[in-house]
Amino acid sequence: MGHIQDRWFRDQVDPVTGDLVLNKKNKPVQERTELYGKGLRYKVRYLDPDKVERSKSFPDGKLTEAQKYLTKMENAVYDGTYADPKAGEVQFGKYAWEVLAGRSRDESTVASVKDRMDSQVIPFLGRKLLRSFTTPELIRKWLAWMAEQDNPVSVNYQRQVFDLVSSILDAAVADGKIKKNPCRDKSIKAPVPVARKVTPWKESRRHRVELALPARFKPCATLGTGLGLRQGEIFAFSPDNIDRDRMEYRCTRQMVTVNGVRKFKLPKGHKTRVIPLGYGVLDEIDAYMETYPPVEITLPWGEQDAKEFDTVTVLMTNKVGGLYTRQAFNNVIWRPTFKRAGLSYEDREDGMHAMRHLFASAMLERGVSLKELAAFLGHSSEAFTLKTYTHLMPSSHDRARAAIDDLIKPRRKPQAAGETA
Repeated sequence: MGHIQDRWFRDQVDPVTGDLVLNKKNKPVQERTELYGKGLRYKVRYLDPDKVERSKSFPDGKLTEAQKYLTKMENAVYDGTYADPKAGEVQFGKYAWEVLAGRSRDESTVASVKDRMDSQVIPFLGRKLLRSFTTPELIRKWLAWMAEQDNPVSVNYQRQVFDLVSSILDAAVADGKIKKNPCRDKSIKAPVPVARKVTPWKESRRHRVELALPARFKPCATLGTGLGLRQGEIFAFSPDNIDRDRMEYRCTRQMVTVNGVRKFKLPKGHKTRVIPLGYGVLDEIDAYMETYPPVEITLPWGEQDAKEFDTVTVLMTNKVGGLYTRQAFNNVIWRPTFKRAGLSYEDREDGMHAMRHLFASAMLERGVSLKELAAFLGHSSEAFTLKTYTHLMPSSHDRARAAIDDLIKPRRKPQAAGETA
């Protein structure tokens, strides 16, 4: 059981007999202690669920508040809802880094998370104590700060950062640092991502880009459009992974740049995959290798396992037999290609990912199932593939309309959908 200590007064004891001195009402007589008038008067003492004594002090005149606090703490211990009041005395930034240290150790992921924390979280929330997150007010102010910066980041990026902070506060709840996550309060309006429909290139645009690419880097168009590879997977493409008997390509690695260091690692999500290999794609690769033989390259292995380095026979390299970083390739090779092709370059539409979208569009047009396409693209789930490309799937309206006309015969000649009378 807990109790409240009066630091200013104590029961008077007879110095001779050692007995309590009682008044006329048979109650102990109070005498001043050496702490009388100094500091807070009442000290609430109680045992937490681990039987460790906890305490909190209250000033003179606040005995009722002290009693209510003691009752609150004892009830919380009994019903299992107790949270250490001092647990929230840690700064959010310090706690956040401790939480994140126990998550993914993938270097690319770590670098991405650190960038979000350093730019959008730590400057505003880093020095706030966790106990400051007891109401949604601080989160609302932080969201406003993100949106009102001189150079605000996109709303999609804001949502990624919001979800990151919310996950850290979820951990704080689980650790007993705070009672609830204010990000999940109904009054909080999380940034709403702007949905952007993928618009695949027309074949004519792909052809112009391919013609304008320097001869040494023409495989970009072949591998991006013909296999749906990501940029890093194109850089790490190896002829050794071609199965000519089964006409398949095994995508087992990508090249990444982390803190300026180029590395080989598994494809995104650690999902290796097998992709059907078209005969035309194979012809283009074989023709290219006659002019530019593959080069063996050794780079650090960017996974947390026993292997330190990975040696790969790479199809496409620069003039000195090495690999560009993504940023250097985009600036030196990819963007200038559009100028040579007489095309304007749109940041969100004309990255190398555009060829991957063209691959997906072609697969759907020819009846490849979502399950197969998700596997070919290395997506985390079929649901993600559906969300990304559902608007590119062939419409079933014409087939449905024909089925209805078989049931109820039209009296007039049907006209094509979209055709005016």
